[in-house]
This record gives sequence, C-alpha cells and structure tokens, in this order.
Amino acid sequence: MAKKSIIAREVKRAKLVAKYAELRKQLKAEGRWDELDLLPRNSNPIRLHNRCKLTGRPKGYMRKFGINRVTFREMALSGKIPGITKASW
Repeated sequence: MAKKSIIAREVKRAKLVAKYAELRKQLKAEGRWDELDLLPRNSNPIRLHNRCKLTGRPKGYMRKFGINRVTFREMALSGKIPGITKASW
C-alpha cells in the first residue's frame, strides 16, 4: 500500500489538470507560451502517474482495469473480476 500522502498528491494533481485543461488547450492553440508558463506546473497532464485505484501502487499498472498486476491476480483468482479466468491448457 502506498503512503496516503503520495496518493493524495496524485489526486490533487488530477484535479489541477482537469481545472486547467481548457485554458491550457486555448493558450497552446493561440501560441501564448509566456502565459502558459505562468500556470501551475502540476496542471500539466504529463506530470500525472498511473496508480492502482485500490492500493496506490505505481508499478505494474494495467490500464484496462485501473489496478496493478498483484491486485488483479488476487481479484481474478477469487472471482471478483467478471469474465477473467485462469488460463489452463
């Protein structure tokens, strides 16, 4: 489990990105780079990092499910993810 402060920081960044998305798009289209520099750094979507929605783990993230590989495996084996079964041949 990731530290609560790290998870909270990532949530804060996501809110800033959403808040400034339209303004950033407009400034880029008009080529007003000096005004774009004045916006908060964390409003840039490149600073976001995918994290597991349940544990906050940053590595082994699976985009399709929004969770990491370890949590995915535990949930799949316990039957909590519909349509996912363990392969056997």
